[in-house]
Amino acid sequence: MAAAAQVNARALVDSVLDPEMPLLTLAELGIVREVEVAADSRVTVIITPTYSGCPAVAAMRDDITRTLRRHGYRDVRVDTSLSPAWSTDWITEDGRRKLRDAGYSLPGAAPRQDAGRVPLTLTARPRNLTCPNCGSRETQLVSEFGATLCKAQYRCRSCLEPFDHVKEI
Repeated sequence: MAAAAQVNARALVDSVLDPEMPLLTLAELGIVREVEVAADSRVTVIITPTYSGCPAVAAMRDDITRTLRRHGYRDVRVDTSLSPAWSTDWITEDGRRKLRDAGYSLPGAAPRQDAGRVPLTLTARPRNLTCPNCGSRETQLVSEFGATLCKAQYRCRSCLEPFDHVKEI
């Protein structure tokens, strides 16, 4: 397949918005892993969702397929890869800027895991956050799960405004 078709397919996939946070593209979130156009024009896209059980995966797959088909790619396959697991470290700088501009609290560095056992914790990890509205560090966790699984809901104790925090994963 011509290099132009490969670049065009990648650009189309990179333009697809996240169904849960439509201010970002799937590429800006770091969900798009690979886009390959075969000699017979078949497009294979590999994505890694933010969570293995992410309820938006079907919508992502449908949106990618619909976008490619609307631009002439008839044979489209979207596969999911869970290894390596998605990390908030994969969010691009543009994605982080858009989150910050929309009033989200940005994730810090993703926690590092040593090989082997993973400790089970039944409470939220403490986070030292800054309110995206007023800059205060006096914040309070309201709910570990916000509108989506990948966000937590916080409230600023200074300005009293609620805000979403994109959780470090």
